[in-house]
Amino acid sequence: MTLQLKVPNMACSACSDTITKAIKAIDPAATVQADPKTKRVEVDTQASETIIRDAITTAGYTVSD
Repeated sequence: MTLQLKVPNMACSACSDTITKAIKAIDPAATVQADPKTKRVEVDTQASETIIRDAITTAGYTVSD
């Protein structure tokens, strides 16, 4: 399943690294592309969208639709 999420407070490459690590802690096999310029995170994962959103939120970021 591929998710496309908007993370408005992702500002730099360190932010995208933090988000990627948070998602991979939940699903090590996930493919994550986090782009601070577009504020978009694309995740190919077997985990549910709720779990991925929670991981990003727990890492300190906001997920909007």
